[in-house]
Amino acid sequence: MTTRSPIHTTNIPNSTPGINQPDEDWDLIIRPKAALLDLNLEEVWRYRDLLWLFVKRDFTAQYKQTILGPLWHIIQPLLTTAMFLFIFGRIAKIPTDGVPAVLFYMSGITIWNYFSACFNGTSGTFAANAGIFGKVYFPRLVTPLAVIVSNMVKLGIQLLLLFSIMSWYVVVKDYPVNITAAWLLLPVLLLLVALLGLGAGIIASSLTTKYRDFGVLIGFGLQLLMYATPVVYPMSYLANSRYKIFIEFNPLTAIIETFKYALFQTGSISWGGLLYSTVFIAIVLFTGLVIFSKVEKTFMDTV
Repeated sequence: MTTRSPIHTTNIPNSTPGINQPDEDWDLIIRPKAALLDLNLEEVWRYRDLLWLFVKRDFTAQYKQTILGPLWHIIQPLLTTAMFLFIFGRIAKIPTDGVPAVLFYMSGITIWNYFSACFNGTSGTFAANAGIFGKVYFPRLVTPLAVIVSNMVKLGIQLLLLFSIMSWYVVVKDYPVNITAAWLLLPVLLLLVALLGLGAGIIASSLTTKYRDFGVLIGFGLQLLMYATPVVYPMSYLANSRYKIFIEFNPLTAIIETFKYALFQTGSISWGGLLYSTVFIAIVLFTGLVIFSKVEKTFMDTV
């Protein structure tokens, strides 16, 4: 089977002087990328079957030798929510804007888990796939995209858990949940989180290819970032705090606040904050694609 790539098909005649041989027809010529941002997304689309194979691999390999398997996607947010209830609800007594604490924490955890999973998965693209990259050609961008898609399956499971608990509160606790036009923003918010995880992850992957110390720093920084994101507290809690402006610089802040507003109608939608997050994510994604395109040419020499 002949695999075609974005590389141009060309006939190269035999020009050796003094030897009469017929011209040779080549169906594949490998040339280095000339442009800095030569992404060739059309080629990525042609390799979509490979992308789905990577999605299946990423999803099944993680739980191949586990007893509970995908149930961990339910157990993990439940345990995290229980810990937040005890530490931030009982001990720190941080308010939740009138939202039941379980729903408040779980909604923030759902978004944060998806971002951190996308970021962690894509940040190891080159190191984790060096063996495959060194043996066969395919668009390298397929692997981080597969991470984003496979984590959508986990996100779907956790969203079902969140909506199930919301339904229980509606039926048993008579908690009012109104489906409004703001719910239409939910897919957009999740897309923004996915693109941020992709962009930031491939930047981290490109840096850690040559400088392994960045891996430790990035892991530590991701843990701290969660506390700079309104996962366990509402922005109203920081209304009179001088640190509020620093939290607002976090592109996830407006996304999570809007996500909670859409579900529970508490707080407000900051359109300026969403615009800032969108522009920030677009810049991060563009920068990541440029760096990724450059590093993939030479990463085998340093990985």
